[in-house]
Amino acid sequence: MTAAPPLDTDVVARHALAHDASHYLLLPEAVTAPEDEAQVVSLLRAATRDRRPLTFRSGGTSLSGQAQTDAVLADVRRHFRTVEVLEGGERVRVGPGATLRQVNAHLLRHMRRLGPDPASEVACTIGGVIANNSSGMAAGIAENSYRTLEALRFVLPSGTVVDTGLEGADARLRREEPDLHEGLVRLMRRVQDDAEATRVIRERFALKNTMGYGLNALLDFETPADVLAHLVVGSEGTLAFVSSATFRTVPIQKHITTGLMVLPSLQAATAALPEVVGAGFATAELMDARSLIVAQGLTGAPQEILGLEVDSHAALLVEHRSDDPAELSRQADSAVSLSEGLGLAVPLEMTTDTARRAAMWTTRKGLYAAVAGARPAGSTALLEDVVVPVPELEATCRGLQGLFDRHGYAESVIFGHAKDGNIHFLLNEQLGESSTRLEAFTEDMADLVLGHGGNLKAEHGTGRVMAPFVERQYGPELYSVMREIKALVDPAGILNPGVVLTDDPSAHMRDLKEVTEIEEEADRCVECGYCEPVCPSKDLTLTPRQRIVLRRDAKLTEQRGDLATAAAIRKGYEYQGLQTCAVDGMCVTACPVDINTGDLVRRLRAEDAGKAPNAAWGAAEGSWDLVTRGASAAMGVAGALPPVLPRTATDLGRALLGSDVVPQYRSELPRHGGAVRRAGGRGRASADDSAVYLPACVHTMFGAAEEPTGRSSGGCGGDCACGNGDGGSATTTGPRTSDGVPASLTLLAQRAGVRLAVPDDAASLCCGTPFSSKGMTRAKEQMRERVRTTLLAATHGGELPVIVDAASCTEGILGAMEGTGVEVIDAVTYVRRHLLPHLPVRAPAASVTVHPTCSTTHLGASEDLVAIAEACAQDVVVPVSWGCCGYAGDRGMLHPELTASATAEEAAEVARRETDWYVSANRTCELGMQAATGKAYRHVLELLAAVTG
Repeated sequence: MTAAPPLDTDVVARHALAHDASHYLLLPEAVTAPEDEAQVVSLLRAATRDRRPLTFRSGGTSLSGQAQTDAVLADVRRHFRTVEVLEGGERVRVGPGATLRQVNAHLLRHMRRLGPDPASEVACTIGGVIANNSSGMAAGIAENSYRTLEALRFVLPSGTVVDTGLEGADARLRREEPDLHEGLVRLMRRVQDDAEATRVIRERFALKNTMGYGLNALLDFETPADVLAHLVVGSEGTLAFVSSATFRTVPIQKHITTGLMVLPSLQAATAALPEVVGAGFATAELMDARSLIVAQGLTGAPQEILGLEVDSHAALLVEHRSDDPAELSRQADSAVSLSEGLGLAVPLEMTTDTARRAAMWTTRKGLYAAVAGARPAGSTALLEDVVVPVPELEATCRGLQGLFDRHGYAESVIFGHAKDGNIHFLLNEQLGESSTRLEAFTEDMADLVLGHGGNLKAEHGTGRVMAPFVERQYGPELYSVMREIKALVDPAGILNPGVVLTDDPSAHMRDLKEVTEIEEEADRCVECGYCEPVCPSKDLTLTPRQRIVLRRDAKLTEQRGDLATAAAIRKGYEYQGLQTCAVDGMCVTACPVDINTGDLVRRLRAEDAGKAPNAAWGAAEGSWDLVTRGASAAMGVAGALPPVLPRTATDLGRALLGSDVVPQYRSELPRHGGAVRRAGGRGRASADDSAVYLPACVHTMFGAAEEPTGRSSGGCGGDCACGNGDGGSATTTGPRTSDGVPASLTLLAQRAGVRLAVPDDAASLCCGTPFSSKGMTRAKEQMRERVRTTLLAATHGGELPVIVDAASCTEGILGAMEGTGVEVIDAVTYVRRHLLPHLPVRAPAASVTVHPTCSTTHLGASEDLVAIAEACAQDVVVPVSWGCCGYAGDRGMLHPELTASATAEEAAEVARRETDWYVSANRTCELGMQAATGKAYRHVLELLAAVTG
């Protein structure tokens, strides 16, 4: 039998995994990360035998406190990420650790998606989607997890594996779990024979409903196996562990039109809902007056509300979707006609424009960020959701506003999925001081919602926050059915105790999370976990959320006098929190409150930096040309030696001085240095120049990649940068080296008839990123001042743009030139916009794999990167699992384990399909991907130079 996975009692691991987006905090006594189903089986059997509570953590957010425990916490997000697309995308089989966005990315090529569409798709895993019976903005109850689930494979607390996708699943359940099977049959008959119970179930589940167990399964399915599978949906990890799920997918409509109906009052908005719902809109998102006021302050707010003097207004964000553009146009016209009779404060205009549609959705989706991010220091943002019949929505919203006033919750907002009667409300609370206020509010809110025929939870799960109210919603008879279900499936009561069902009427007010202020870069964090899937260190050490919560826990334990725990956290943080952070900033692309955890890490590195490193980097800043040429020479010398010699030398240095000080010589490093950057003799641009070109120093440090052996990418001219002077086929018979990106960009500009000026002292300039990433703030600012002086002169005060040929360096130069009026543009974007139309592709490559980078993401240049690749090749592959490679300048040489972990999934995907070229837009990222895949990644402009001419 497979052994259970080891339990980790390390202080850092326990504190890091304890936190979620809820306002609860329990510290597990041990954590573990099972790698496969067999380990889960052993883990469950051991827990049942020892009667030791066990909680599975798969979801990213857990707003209701579903995934916490003071016993054993099993994290299944590092594994179980398989995605298997079936029948051309009509079905998909997935593991619980895959995120919704990842699954939809696999389905996109088939123009299909999963039915559930929660706003947290970037972070929520399939395990969480099933555990909470997720729905979302358009899913309603027709396309939620329960309705679109086809088959489920799960492990019971006894260790029995049930797979409803296999023939004879019910007979197998009866044979292996006879008491459970018989008990489910008995409960099915009991409910079906009780007219009142049936009525209540049908009434409750006609609305969105995640309170308690999904008792509708007892009415909807004929066999105990299918009933059990659908009871597991929405059970929040209290009945079984889900190994995999097979869903029926839904089609993606090709065309979308969106509009914002601004009405004079909340009453007018809710009164209009019957007509709006009857018009067949895919979405109808409600925002109250406070929501609109908040939205007006958001960057990119839509024109419909910018000039509006909000009084008691409300709005409905509506959307039509269709595969037929003519039908979509008719729907848009019908929507406008409908709106004319609703007395709108602003005329409705339906639009298909991508930017305008994005602005409207920013209004809706940005509310959580705006309110939570501006909350008072030390407070917690509480996001709740309820549902009522649509005709009761106006009275319920009015009642909630009254409760906000009565209990002193200022600045709260109401928004949500109006067509389903499902609303969310957000309020800020100082839990340590005012928990009695929250308790009184919750009681009043429960009375209000139930009084209007609603459910106390629509989407976010029962969790701890509503477990004491389950019986109040369903009554004693149906509550006893739920109790019996739990006893039948989990007789030892080991799975996630205290969640969904509880004997403690005050459970929702226990284990409240205390919050303390930390560094300003991260203090706004609401611990939602949106950042985690995009973090390169997520499977190695810590995620951005965990880096932040550990800062909070270290400070809190110190304040409580637990100095040993605080010291242990800080000690472990050095490697896990600081050394293995790539400071790539990908976290900010997903964070709802715009936190870049890299800023925090840079600050902490700066605070830790001693005088000697600061002095050394200060000296390097003043002699950067010598530094880069020295690195280039070192690459050449090392490349001429047997690889074991430089590797042994650097390993010795790392052993003596530390792995975070001395880089390791790596096999992916080029066997030659780059050509030293020399100016073209024109330090200031002339009238004939179109732009100022600043070659990145990284191309001097690291030479160009070797060309892939046997590449058959087509022909090129004799002047191409690929190094083939025969003017014919670009196919190579062995490893060759191009002249790299600077030569390629210069050549492309010449072919397009464009002149570029290179500053005389370009070789002595740097974007400053190597300094800032190591916390050398003073040296960074000194370098940036030189950059500003040089580029202001070279561009005649900003008359010409500055082009940079490495995406991460472009980011750095952008920062350096901020506020100067000088336009800084990445070479990839510049070439796509200005050169590509003048560069005919004579012999396109057959296929190319593209690796977007964290920097092309920040710059908005990933689309340009892919577009150039598409112009160069017949078949372009962008791996679904691409992400930051974690090389991060020299971080991949200091901590190669970071790059290995960050690239593991993408490398596996790349290995499944061979292509002729492998391209990216940043030299060190290319090195990282070469280390991961063994493929020679090159800059996309080298590919363009090879196929044009």
